[in-house]
Amino acid sequence: MATKLGKIDLKNYNLDGFEFEELISEKRIQKRVEEIGSEISKDFENKIPIIIGVLNGSFLFMADLVRNINIDYEVDFIKISSYGNSTKSSGTVRLVKDISADITGRDLIIVEDIVDTGLSIEFLFNRLQEAKPNSISFVTCLKKPTKVDVDHLVNYVGFNIEDSFVIGYGLDLAQKFRGLSSIYNLTPKKDIE
Repeated sequence: MATKLGKIDLKNYNLDGFEFEELISEKRIQKRVEEIGSEISKDFENKIPIIIGVLNGSFLFMADLVRNINIDYEVDFIKISSYGNSTKSSGTVRLVKDISADITGRDLIIVEDIVDTGLSIEFLFNRLQEAKPNSISFVTCLKKPTKVDVDHLVNYVGFNIEDSFVIGYGLDLAQKFRGLSSIYNLTPKKDIE
């Protein structure tokens, strides 16, 4: 079965020396998103949290997640960068776009696409904590084994995965492949001699 991105067949797409294989199907993703939405609805019952999406990667996950949350909430977005166009984190996190909401005394739910090194979560927690919110919770679609210990900060995890580069469902390679409905491992092609 050919994997489609819009009307593009990925078998004909220039992967620049990479190949892909499905890691998590669209069906499994949607089932887990429903479960997380239910958990958040229960945990934040009678509260109105601000759900903050970390751009760009979390936008699809966040859109699906908020449709599965059965409480009132507000939304905002923040944009940080640590990858650029590479498949490896630069090790430095920089703020590209800040939130606009007043978060003092509020319950925050930060939505990430992936927790990789742990540096982004640590950066976001420290930055948002300065505004003295009531609480900060993190939800991530994917979590790899991290170099920085942030397990105590991450409250909701979609899927734990091995340390590999993944694309699809908001995750990209140089801004491409975000629209894939499943998540794929992206690996360098093996040369055939």
